[in-house]
Parts: sequence; C-alpha cells; structure tokens
Amino acid sequence: MKLQHRLVCSVLGALALLSVAVITPSVSSTAVAAPAWAPASTAAIHPGVQTFTNGAQCTANFVFTQGTQVFIGQAAHCSGTGASTDTDGCIAQSLPVGTPVEVTGASQPGVMVYNSWITMQGLHEADADTCAYNDLAIIELNAADYGKVNPSIPHWGGPTGINTTGVAAGNLVYSYGNSELRLGLSQLSPKTGVSLGDDGNGWSHGVTTVSPGIPGDSGSAFVDASGRALGVLSTLELAPAPASNNAGDISRELAYLQLHSSFTSLELALGTTAFNPNQLPLGL
Repeated sequence: MKLQHRLVCSVLGALALLSVAVITPSVSSTAVAAPAWAPASTAAIHPGVQTFTNGAQCTANFVFTQGTQVFIGQAAHCSGTGASTDTDGCIAQSLPVGTPVEVTGASQPGVMVYNSWITMQGLHEADADTCAYNDLAIIELNAADYGKVNPSIPHWGGPTGINTTGVAAGNLVYSYGNSELRLGLSQLSPKTGVSLGDDGNGWSHGVTTVSPGIPGDSGSAFVDASGRALGVLSTLELAPAPASNNAGDISRELAYLQLHSSFTSLELALGTTAFNPNQLPLGL
C-alpha cells in the first residue's frame, strides 16, 4: 500500500506535508504560442519562479494563454487554509478565487482565477481519484508584466507539447524548482529523474529525482523524455520509494479545467528554447 504526503507550500521556511491521490478525463489541448515573449535568457517570469499566496511559498509550473491573456500555474493546495492532514480536494478549504498571488519577477500581483479544489467542491465531485489528485490553480498575470514572460523551462527548455499517454517505469523525467528552503541555491533547481510508473488510472506519476522535491517546490513542472508537459509536483511518497515524489497528470487537470470552467480554450504555451535533456543538473 502506498503512503503519500502532499508537499505543502513553504510558509516563511516552515516544512509541512500533505497526502494526495488521482482523477480520469482526457485532454485535447494544443499548445500555442503567445504574443511577444521576452527572451528566455532574460525573462523575469517563467516556469520555476516562486509564487506567494497569503505568504505561503510554492513554485510555478507552466505558462498558459487564452486569447491575449497570459497565466501561470501553481498547485491548488498552495492556497489551502486547512491543516496538513486535509488531503481531499473535494473537502479541503482554500482561499477564494480572486485571491492575489505574488509572482517573483512580476511588478504587480497576479490573481488566482481557477482552483481545482474550489471547482470540484462546487460540482460536488464524487470520484475519489479526482478529489485526491486534481491539484491545479491558474494565476492570471497583470498585463503590465506580459512583456517579462517566457514559457521555457530554465536549464532544460521546452515544454514541447502535452503528454497524454503517461510514462513507463524507468523512463527519464525532468523538473525545475527553487524552493526558498534551498536558500537561493539555484544550482539545485534543475532535477533529472526516473519514472516509477503511472498510478490511479494515469492521474498520478511517481517520480524519483536526484534532488527530491521538497516543500516549496509544490506545483513544479515535470516533463517527459521528449520535453512534453507531464505533471505538477504535489506529493512526497513514503512508499514504495522513500523520498520519491508524485506529479499529478497535467493533461487530465487541464481537461477538467476546460470542461468545468470558463477557461475552455486555455492552452499550454510552448517553450521558445529547444528541449535539451543531454546535460546534467547544475547541482551534480
């Protein structure tokens, strides 16, 4: 039996752990380019920047667009208001949609415009896997900051698209996170790892990385060996592999969002730099 604990956002350096599980739709999202991205080498806002929701620190995953609007993702539990044992997104409490979120590199706070926990509760979602692993929030950036955004994942490049088929055990995966608990050591941000296989009907991807995700890395992007967006870091696994992590499936999370919110055409933004897995994380 697997034991899981959700990686709760770091609040001024405090460690906390939460547990989690999975869901089930499919996705037909096609990644599209957004207007006039900043150069990847100088962009202040990109996957992997820190986000702060009422003081709780997490890590942004992917950049998204809908029309001319630009968004960045974080984990839904980053706005949670309950105890670390509140692990069911269908009953766990969250700050409301409309909550301001500070995004590192932005001149103005963004606004949380979608939260899967809140959406599931409004729909009276009953599927246990959905309630446990649908862990995505969307932050709309202020238009004044659009010119500072690039969707490329630092160090690795990409994303090149969306993985809708999952990953087999042993496949390589890549991530980037910079929790404030690392005290600004950006060399530890790039992570390379190995898939432990899919679980929960494809809604959960077990991963083990050279530098495990820690609290504050919550929400980090994972991509597969082709650079396709795979998942959102949510949990720390206690078994079968201690210090491994779980990433909720981004294709299913996006499918749920598109079906049950006004963001029916929200799209993943492709990276402007080529995906390059043939390099070691800087921390090795």
